[in-house]
Amino acid sequence: MLELLLIGIGTGNPDHLTREAENAIRQADLVLLPHKEDNKAELAQVRLSLLEQLNVSLDRIAHFDMPLRRSQGDDYDQQVDEWHDAIAHRWQAALDEKLPTGSGRVALLVWGDPALYDSTLRIASRLGLPREQVRVVPGITSMQVLCSAHGIALNDIGAPFLVTTGRQLRDGGWPQGVDTLLIMLDGQCSFQQVSEPDVTIFWGAYLGMPQQLLMHGPLAEMAPRIIEQRQQARAQHGWIMDIYMLRRPVAKG
Repeated sequence: MLELLLIGIGTGNPDHLTREAENAIRQADLVLLPHKEDNKAELAQVRLSLLEQLNVSLDRIAHFDMPLRRSQGDDYDQQVDEWHDAIAHRWQAALDEKLPTGSGRVALLVWGDPALYDSTLRIASRLGLPREQVRVVPGITSMQVLCSAHGIALNDIGAPFLVTTGRQLRDGGWPQGVDTLLIMLDGQCSFQQVSEPDVTIFWGAYLGMPQQLLMHGPLAEMAPRIIEQRQQARAQHGWIMDIYMLRRPVAKG
C-alpha cells in the first residue's frame, strides 16, 4: 500500500522541524525532492541539508523537475489547474520509477504548513489515493516566525486578522472589518497600492535562515526601502521568500 506523507518543514530552519516531522521523514521509504529553475538551486539545497541532518541516504531521494506554469492570458485559475495536473504527473512518474510495486511511504517536504496557502494537498488529490493513505504533518508557518522575529502579537486584543495574498490585496484593496493583514505570495510588492493612513508594515524574508532580513515602520516610509532591499536580496540569492503584516490603528468607538 502506498502512503503519502505531506510534511510541514517550517521556513527552512532545521530547528523548526517538529519531532513528528522528523519521525515521519525517517520513516519514509522515498522522499520526492522538487527542483525549480537554476536560480533556485539554493532553495533545493535547504531541503537537502535537512535530509542530510536526519541521515536520509541519497538512494531514498527522488529528484524531479517542477514544470513551469503558463502565465499568458487572464485565465489564472485554469493556469493553476493545468500546472497542478503537470506536477501530479511528475510525482506519479517518479513513483512509478522508484516504487514500481506501488507500495511504500513517500514523503514530500512542504514549506511552512501544508494547510496554509500551499497547493500540495490539492496536487496529492490528483493521485486518487484514499484519504486514509494521505497523512499531513503540520509545520511552523511563516506568519508565526514573522511575528516572533519582530516580537509582536498576531492580533490586537479581541480583534480579527486576515491572511491573504498580494493578488487579493491588489484586486480588492483593504478588506472591511479588519485592521491587521498578513500578506503572502506577493512578488509584486502590493503594499505600494495601500492608501490607508497610518499603516505600519512588518516585513521579513528568509525567515529563520542565516540570511534573514527584517524591516518595520510606517508603510509610507518603509515601502521604497523594502522594495530596494528585496531586489538586492533576490539578485544575491537567486530567490526570495517573504511575508509581511500590515496593521492600521484600531478604530475607536
